[in-house]
Amino acid sequence: MMASPQEMMDKMVGNLSEKTGHELSHWLKVVQSSGELKHNSIIKYLKTNHNITHGYANLIAFKFRETTEKSESPEEWVKNQYTGPKNSLRPMYDKLVSVVQSFGNDVDVSPRKSYVSIRRSKQFAIFKASTKTRLDVGLILKGETETERLKSGKQFSGMMTHHVEIYSMNDIDTELKGWLKSAYTKA
Repeated sequence: MMASPQEMMDKMVGNLSEKTGHELSHWLKVVQSSGELKHNSIIKYLKTNHNITHGYANLIAFKFRETTEKSESPEEWVKNQYTGPKNSLRPMYDKLVSVVQSFGNDVDVSPRKSYVSIRRSKQFAIFKASTKTRLDVGLILKGETETERLKSGKQFSGMMTHHVEIYSMNDIDTELKGWLKSAYTKA
């Protein structure tokens, strides 16, 4: 039987000292003092400055980000996404959450540090305060034709097939709700 991802990660943590000369706690302090925050930057730093193999550098980066991200709650992540100049976008975000939650009890609103993932059995949308005046709705709508409003979703790391730009409450209209419902139904 194949080991689960968690079992594989636990085994790597167990082997970390033997493979790198130090326990995970040491490497977390090294990363903390490096000032690197982004996953790939941490990997590059560990590989370049400490000769750590890619697999173990990835593990350390993952564990570091896991510990730092747990210091804030998902509610704080959402609050931080809509503070300062993006504060005016919060009512639109709240309305969008209300719309997707009306689709059924199986909708999971899962905040991340810089966006909110909307899931059913799998992710079907994301809400992201992209600029101080625009909230983007990323959608997984395979096979849907792009339009002037329903644009390519490439800026969402390839996960989203489409996106819609929201500038006001008026943009949360029947058309957008239909696309959200369609993405939900396909998830």
